[in-house]
Amino acid sequence: MNASDQLELAECITRARTGDLEAWGELYREFAGPIFRFCRRSLHTKEDAEDATTEIFMKLHEKLAQYDSTRPFQAWLYKVAANHCWDSLRRRRIRQDLETEGVEEMPLEHPDPSQLNLLLDAQSTKEMRDALKKLPARARMALVLRYYTDMSYDEIAETLGVRRNFVGVVLLRARHQLREALTGQSLQGMNAEQTP
Repeated sequence: MNASDQLELAECITRARTGDLEAWGELYREFAGPIFRFCRRSLHTKEDAEDATTEIFMKLHEKLAQYDSTRPFQAWLYKVAANHCWDSLRRRRIRQDLETEGVEEMPLEHPDPSQLNLLLDAQSTKEMRDALKKLPARARMALVLRYYTDMSYDEIAETLGVRRNFVGVVLLRARHQLREALTGQSLQGMNAEQTP
């Protein structure tokens, strides 16, 4: 976002804080699409993502007064969205300690992040969504926060409610699980093509 866009956004936020409906409309038009796509990657269904997007903008309406204008608005908005999605996932299913069971025994070898990026690039959006759905909630959310919104380990730790040094373990495991899910889909697709 260039300086002129940032200035426009700052003015729009100021107007929205005073209750200007046109400014709210501008914020919605600018950010509803990206927030929906974020929610779609984080949550189970399109309907959940649509509901979450609406609820996030309702929260935005309530919390805009708390926004610290010295920080980037987009990062703050994604944090509100991430917290909302995480709460939704938590409500939908009680978080199980099984997600972290056996972490100590996990091998330290993991796909090189650049290899993971190549694998991600090779997959269609539908394949990626299907693979993400197969992951435990914490793993899915950690990947989405890290690779789709570029959050720092500190921000991910705060959003997921875990210690910062545990974020690396969660991401390591999540990358393993995503790779397995994507590789499994590729094998299934190849087997289906070979079946007469």
